[in-house]
Amino acid sequence: MATTTPKLISDKKEMRNWSRSMRAQGKLIGFVPTMGFLHMGHLSLVSQARSLCDVVAVSIYVNPGQFAPSEDLSTYPSDFQGDLRKLAALPGGVDVVFHPRNLYDYGNNSDDVAASGVGAAASCVDGDGSGHESWVRVEKLEVGLCGKSRPVFFRGVATIVAKLFNIVEPDLAVFGKKDYQQWRVIQRMVRDLDFSIKVIGAEITRESDGLAMSSRNVHLSPEDREKALSINKSLLKAKSAAEDGQVHCEKLKNLVIQCITEAGGRIDYAEIVDQNNLGKVEQIKGPVVFCIAAWFGKVRLIDNMEINLSIDV
Repeated sequence: MATTTPKLISDKKEMRNWSRSMRAQGKLIGFVPTMGFLHMGHLSLVSQARSLCDVVAVSIYVNPGQFAPSEDLSTYPSDFQGDLRKLAALPGGVDVVFHPRNLYDYGNNSDDVAASGVGAAASCVDGDGSGHESWVRVEKLEVGLCGKSRPVFFRGVATIVAKLFNIVEPDLAVFGKKDYQQWRVIQRMVRDLDFSIKVIGAEITRESDGLAMSSRNVHLSPEDREKALSINKSLLKAKSAAEDGQVHCEKLKNLVIQCITEAGGRIDYAEIVDQNNLGKVEQIKGPVVFCIAAWFGKVRLIDNMEINLSIDV
């Protein structure tokens, strides 16, 4: 397959200038933010952006702002050269890969110390008073689901996405629905802060056996990976039960919790919530999404399934 090598940019000014030159030519700019170690799920987001836009930018940046001290920043998988090859091999390719060194380093008030390499860098994790201290909060949507066990996560996600939006200046951005809460948080942030960006939610990409694609799947042992199939299987059972008339959420949640627990998983949360405001639902009366987070061995996986019932009131 023929490949098209994307332009590689690490400097913020250069990234902005590229986007502004594309817009001056009347081109619609699509954007897919990632943390790298790309799989088919990520690539499907890029393909969707390509189908909707004239040019596409992909960022590869592992964001330290969304990891708590106890979490797995240092072990987050990386394969930058492999990522570039995958992006180049996509039909239509990718126009730009934005790969900054550290978007929280501002040393000596330099506009872009990551690009210049000059000055003493001050990072959001340094805490010496000169580092990053401005954060974006989407106060209600960030609280439940993943926000319970990862209290700094969505603060970090919303902030880095806002920074990337300000640097890349896209017209459209694509996020995966596997991270359902993240997608809704970003949509709300864009609405509330008047970003002129359309945020698209792309459907979950799954392995042939139903496991939702995730960069963390690589850490699963063969045994735990087999056990993790219980997530999608249980969600399908719950959706089928709801479509057959079981609309009481507690019973549906118990069905899923039992299935995953019996398979050897540890539930972080199992919640049925409104698709838009993510509020908990006791009885299904409209569009909901069943969201799951569960541990298998040392790996925390998330998944979800939308349930769209026509309820006669």
